[in-house]
Amino acid sequence: MTTETTPLTAILTTRISEQGRITFADFMAACLYEPGLGYYTSPGRKVGAEGDFYTSITVHAAFGRVIAREIAQMWRSMGTPTDFTLMECGAANGRLACDIMDFLAAREPEMYQGLRLVLVEQEPTLEAAQREMLAAHIDRLDWRSPDELSSGSFTFSGCLYSNELIDALPTHRVIMTSDGLKELYVTCTDGGFTEEVGEPSTPELETYLKRVDVELHPGQQAEINLNAPKWLGAAAKALAQGFILTIDYGYPAAELYTPRRKLGTLLCYYRHQTEENPFLRPGLQDITAHVDFSALMTCGEELGLQNVWFGEQYRFLLSAGIVEEIKDIERSAISEEEKLRLRLTLKKLILPEGGMGDTFKILIQSREVPAPRLLCQRRIGG
Repeated sequence: MTTETTPLTAILTTRISEQGRITFADFMAACLYEPGLGYYTSPGRKVGAEGDFYTSITVHAAFGRVIAREIAQMWRSMGTPTDFTLMECGAANGRLACDIMDFLAAREPEMYQGLRLVLVEQEPTLEAAQREMLAAHIDRLDWRSPDELSSGSFTFSGCLYSNELIDALPTHRVIMTSDGLKELYVTCTDGGFTEEVGEPSTPELETYLKRVDVELHPGQQAEINLNAPKWLGAAAKALAQGFILTIDYGYPAAELYTPRRKLGTLLCYYRHQTEENPFLRPGLQDITAHVDFSALMTCGEELGLQNVWFGEQYRFLLSAGIVEEIKDIERSAISEEEKLRLRLTLKKLILPEGGMGDTFKILIQSREVPAPRLLCQRRIGG
């Protein structure tokens, strides 16, 4: 299938013709983040019925409310400080942040009194939508750029969280051959873009696999996300005390790099359809790869973070308060028909066996919080 002509096609073609083949990470970075032309840096709705995919936050506000319950427990684990910074990386239109802030304002007034919300955003044009969404909390709202986060120019105490951010960080693609590990590059053809095998662009690729104790089988392709540990390093450097909460789809390394995934996990999303060809619509389709949570946990330990909890989304939600949210719905004055609709809707968040419940994982890491006691650490049903 040939590459569709998009505003980004000519730019990438010129770039490759001038400098030669590029890594897939560079290609993905352009497709997602090229100023004004990338998938996430161009106008248009990306999430929900009018976008290209759904996330947990588009299902129901209960997802954000359960996250808020856990964040309030983090605040208590830190000794109820008078100042607490809540930081979201990649907030899109601000829907998740709004659900969290609405809950904390209503249910945790003491915490809310000293609460500050910081949005770390790659795309500055989203600020208007975020201001509108978070209008009720505007006096507590601030913005930072990813460059400011990575520069180490500020520190904070509180909780940094992200929802489906890591899977969209540009990743390298590799293949194991009889001559050892090789990298899959992007080059031009008459029909558009294609892959080309070459020597690894950096020794970090082999080092990465050794650190997570993975050996690819001959012919096996995989993604290696060198940007994920870098992002965590920036987040950890900024966090003086508190927690990092990461929500995304992925696996521990042994499961992610199993020989059963011979072609890796790279996927594209366009109008609620999945597509395996990343070269089809440059700048118009989302490109993602599953997260290696082992790398995040190993990197976190090296950065002085404590791995507090890791598990499937359904386990987190059931332990941290989704049942209470369902009970609140049952006690509300809405119709029985609406209650049934909401019960079925919330099942999407917790349904395992291929649903959001076990596809998504949650990792919580901490710094300078002795023996934190979080809601997600409770036994389900306990």
